[in-house]
Amino acid sequence: MTAIILATHNDHKVEEINALMEGVPVHFISLKEKGYFDDILETGTTFDENAQIKATTIGLRFGQITLADDSGLEVDAMNGAPGVFSARYAGEGATPDQLCQKLLMEMRDVPYKLRTARFRCVMALYDPKTQSCHLVEGTVEGRISSSMRGHHGFGYDPVFELIETGETLAEMQAHVKNSISHRFRAVELIKVHLLEHPFY
Repeated sequence: MTAIILATHNDHKVEEINALMEGVPVHFISLKEKGYFDDILETGTTFDENAQIKATTIGLRFGQITLADDSGLEVDAMNGAPGVFSARYAGEGATPDQLCQKLLMEMRDVPYKLRTARFRCVMALYDPKTQSCHLVEGTVEGRISSSMRGHHGFGYDPVFELIETGETLAEMQAHVKNSISHRFRAVELIKVHLLEHPFY
């Protein structure tokens, strides 16, 4: 089974993606397993750029195929903000509650129909042998709710409402949310690419 580096220190993310890769003879390993504990500077201005920076940095460092992702929330009424700054929108070290409260404050005067938003996840698969980078993107469309609702999930989940059901992601059970999430949809596209372009 071929090992692919997942450019993250998050063991849960590695487990999640490995579970989704059933049927593909690859196994993802974390940066910890490679003995790499430094942060990768995300200097890009788009999700695409940051995903490519992380994938190429690690791929070149170890000479091994690497998958990296960058994701966040885009709000149409805020011209796509917070975007790549989603995690730092309320300042470094802000709690999920602080992130949601700041967003609700910014959106307080925006009417319901104009509160459209999406979670976006871009994944970059980099092969140092060919110096090629394959990009995929997964999105989930919704709206920013008028208040925080639900106790599941993390980040902006309590204020992100699915258009189809009116539920926030934080009101959904984890297995349901994970089956429609932006990251799940991006992983599915990576899986298709690996099956159609086998290197193992």
